[in-house]
Amino acid sequence: MKTSDFSYHLPEQLIAQSPIDKRDQSRLMVINKKDKSINHKHFYDILDYLGEEDVLVMNNTRVIPARLFGIKDGTGAKVEVLILKTTGNIIEALVGNAKVVKEGTIITFKEGVLSAKCIEVKDEGIRIFEFVYEGILIEKLEEIGQMPLPPYIHEQLEDSERYQTVYAKINGSAAAPTAGLHFNKDLLSLLKEKGVQIVEITLHVGLGTFRPVKVDDVSNHVMHYEDYEISQDSARLLNKAKKDNKRIISVGTTTTRVLETQMMLYNEFRAQKSRSNLFITPGFKFKAVDALITNFHLPESTLLMLVSAFSNKEFILKAYQEAVDQEYRFFSFGDSMFIYG
Repeated sequence: MKTSDFSYHLPEQLIAQSPIDKRDQSRLMVINKKDKSINHKHFYDILDYLGEEDVLVMNNTRVIPARLFGIKDGTGAKVEVLILKTTGNIIEALVGNAKVVKEGTIITFKEGVLSAKCIEVKDEGIRIFEFVYEGILIEKLEEIGQMPLPPYIHEQLEDSERYQTVYAKINGSAAAPTAGLHFNKDLLSLLKEKGVQIVEITLHVGLGTFRPVKVDDVSNHVMHYEDYEISQDSARLLNKAKKDNKRIISVGTTTTRVLETQMMLYNEFRAQKSRSNLFITPGFKFKAVDALITNFHLPESTLLMLVSAFSNKEFILKAYQEAVDQEYRFFSFGDSMFIYG
């Protein structure tokens, strides 16, 4: 299977540069896998497709202001740092201008509000830093950091909360789990009134999700690990859903990878803190997820490969072409897709 098999043409003007005014008024493409039907709705119409026999699983990670701009001590070279993972004051980060950051390099951010010493050099521009600061790290990041919007978004985001889901709780992501951006509190209340059970898990989005595939042969791509957590309560509810033959609906590819990781390893859901680098491509046998809510993804991305695996590559690419023809909005702030059947 070649990476180029997952390519499609997208006019640049269809890349959404900002969120729409009301989250749930984005467009929704509804795909039935069995009869290969495609219907065009709005996201608030998701109410018509979910009911009391459904369990909706959401990733409650919260995006941190993970993009920092600093100065290398001694030379004054500008260095951009994107935080991928925090463990106390030890930080894993993707570094722009990485060649100037070697072991022992010290970077200062905003006149000393925060400083970082490189303690390990890894491949692909990744560095491990020891951060030095006074107080609480997330407060320092909120003071000096920027929201890590994807590079294809060129407009300034006026309200940083629009790059967070309304149910975001646990700090740690370098990117938003964008399938969840379409939900607002009113829609979630209406779903609960219909009897839909909502379960939360956590996966902190990092390189595993947004790193592009740089090899010709898909099987040679290696996913980066991302941290996840499932609580006792969530594991119990998910196992009961399986036992009762309820439909498990995953909000996003990140949620899907957590659920499928667990079923692949244990054939059940377990409460644990762990990590996953599961790479889902066509041919994968899904054991956990019955339906999927997702956005429209970049060509040749691991996310498009996962969606293709959940349905059918040719059918998904046909649906993407229809989305282009119908002028859907694409990527992080774009429209959405519901796949079931």
